[in-house]
This record gives sequence, C-alpha cells and structure tokens, in this order.
Amino acid sequence: MSQAPRLHFAGTAALDRARALRPLIESEAEAGEALGRLTEPVVAALRDAGLFGVWVPVPLGGAELSPRELIAVFEELSYADPSTGWVVMASALESGAAGAYLGDDAVERIFQGGRMPIFAGQGTRPGTAVRKDGGFRLSGRWSFASGMPHAQYAHSLGAIEGTEETRIFITPIDDVTKLGNWDVLGLCATGSIDYAIDDVFVPESQTHAFDEDEPLRGGAIYRLGILDLALIGHSAWALGIGRRLLDELIRHVGARAGRPGQIAASDAFHSGFARAEAAYRAARALIHETWDDTERTLDAGRRLGVRQETMVRLALNHATSTVAEVARFVYTSGGTSALRDGLIQRLFRDAHAGAAHITSGPRFLQECGRELAGLAAGESWRIFELQPPETK
Repeated sequence: MSQAPRLHFAGTAALDRARALRPLIESEAEAGEALGRLTEPVVAALRDAGLFGVWVPVPLGGAELSPRELIAVFEELSYADPSTGWVVMASALESGAAGAYLGDDAVERIFQGGRMPIFAGQGTRPGTAVRKDGGFRLSGRWSFASGMPHAQYAHSLGAIEGTEETRIFITPIDDVTKLGNWDVLGLCATGSIDYAIDDVFVPESQTHAFDEDEPLRGGAIYRLGILDLALIGHSAWALGIGRRLLDELIRHVGARAGRPGQIAASDAFHSGFARAEAAYRAARALIHETWDDTERTLDAGRRLGVRQETMVRLALNHATSTVAEVARFVYTSGGTSALRDGLIQRLFRDAHAGAAHITSGPRFLQECGRELAGLAAGESWRIFELQPPETK
C-alpha cells in the first residue's frame, strides 16, 4: 500500500520576496485603483518573484507552500494592498488546483518548462457543459473573475448536462470574451470582470471534478479540495487588511496627538481601540489555531474530520466579520480624513467588499452553528453545507 502524502514545507523564501515588494505595491495601489486592475509593474514584479506559483505542486516547479506558509504570504501582500493580495491568492489557488488535479496532457501544455501562468475565473455559479468525444463543449457567463485582465487561462465551473456532476474547466484566455463591466465600491484594482465562453471545446484532461480531493501531483495540502484551499487565502486576506486598518489608524491618531480637540485625548477612543485590537488579535489567533491543527492532521496522512472542517469555515467567517467591524471603527475614528479619498477610505471599502464573498456569508455561519451545537449528527461537509450520507 502506498504511503499517504505528507505536507510540503518550503520555508520563508516566498514570504521574504513578498515582503520585499511592499514598497512597490504600496506606491502603485492608487494607480491600480484608478485603472480597475493591478498595474503592469506590480504584475511583473509578482511574476518575477514567483508568487503566482506559491500553490503549484513542487513537481511542476511551484513552491507548494503549506497552509500557514500560504497564510503568511497572502497576509503580507494584502497588508501592502488588499487588491493585490486578493488577485494573487485567487490566481495562485486556481493554478495550484490545475497543477494538482488536471490530466497529464493538460499539465504538460499549461506548465511547460516550469512556467507559471496567471489564472482567473469563477467557481461558484456554473455554466453548461455538454459531453463530446474526448471532452466537453462549454458555454456560460461568469462573474467576479479576479485578475482576468492579466490572465492566460480561465478557470470556470460547469455543470454537465443531464447529470448532477460539476467540474472545473480550464480554457486559454483566447476562448474567453471579457465583458469588462467592473464598476464597484471596493477591491477596485482586482479587475474582477464578468466573462463569457460560447460553445468552446475543452479536452477532458483540462477539467477536473469540482470536489476533487485526491491529487495527481503534489502533497497532502491538495487533499483539502478546492473549497477548503480557498479558505486559506480568504483567511489570510482578512488578517492582512485588518492589521493594516489598525496600523493606519495608529498613524493617523499619532500624527494629531497633542492638538486641542483631537481624538487621541478621548477616553472613549482609547477603550474602543483596545476592543478593536483585542477582537482582531483573537480572530487572528483562531485562524492560526485552526490551520495549525489542520497542518498536523494532513502531515500525519489523515483527512480532516467534520469538526475540523467546521472550524476552518468558522475561523474565516469570524475573521471577516471582525475585520468589517474593525473597518467601521477605523473609518468612524478617522473623521473627515477618512471621509475624503485616501487610504483609510479605500481600506474601509475593500474590507466590506471582501466581506461580501460567499465564504464569509451567513450560510456558512448557520451551518457551522448547527454542527457545533450537535444538530448535524452523521452529516458531513459538501462544499457549502452539511449534508447527510448519500443513500444508494
């Protein structure tokens, strides 16, 4: 019997490269906001630093970071600029899943010579796929394809006609019609445009089951499946923007300390800041506690139990809602400076845009509560909800 895969631990090299890019990312953030996408200097620097490949399996030339190593990288990038962190964590997830789950023919084409292409797409609302010899004909329209302006491949969810099966389809960007309708309140620089695919043939090797959790390449991290993998990136994003919000408020208040009538002298502000700092740190501790436990389970060759699946969902949901509350406190405390266009206002908008993601919504929270309260005996997680065992 073959030995269960272990986690791969890569160390801090990727984090060090991400940290070194902070001055560039920060300096380009305002321009990216205006463009509605990351600027070319930022994309080029991220690519040169290998950060689009942090989730790609080692056999394909990727870094294949462990969950907590990924959290550290995406937290750093999201601190520098939430849109940058969002694009990299979304694209890296999609390229990592492609590298782990696609067929050999597709992987040879896509990752030829160790290249790390940029992926973008959407994996929640499916298009339609019709089986054809050796593959599928895919059609549909998808929303919120973060990083699409920079992508070489699209990652799209499709439902197989006549069945209940859903799969992820990887198509070259030339097969995509970019709809370009990106006019949003927050995360403006993610370029998360809508896109369409019209009756495009996709070879079967360029697809994988949506709920695939047994990798063809790479180690134990890919046994999480694509949804649990996504929770890693979104958790890190919340931690990065939450810390930046609090740090910007510290700078804002400190620069005005000693002036008459400033908030720095307010006892109410002092208490409010203490509560906000405690809430953020508690949410961060829960993220690290749950993913530390997850790493130990995966590295021991085991799969997550139902309670562990609940906790990684709850930790993300709690962190995102906490950061939204922190954002409201920071925005209110910033006074007229936050009201005007600037970094605090942008962080406030980005925090609330990120909190609208499906993984941070009420459905997850309700299901977590049901399981924690002992009301889901015998049920297991299937993507977004708990379900009883399938009956034959």
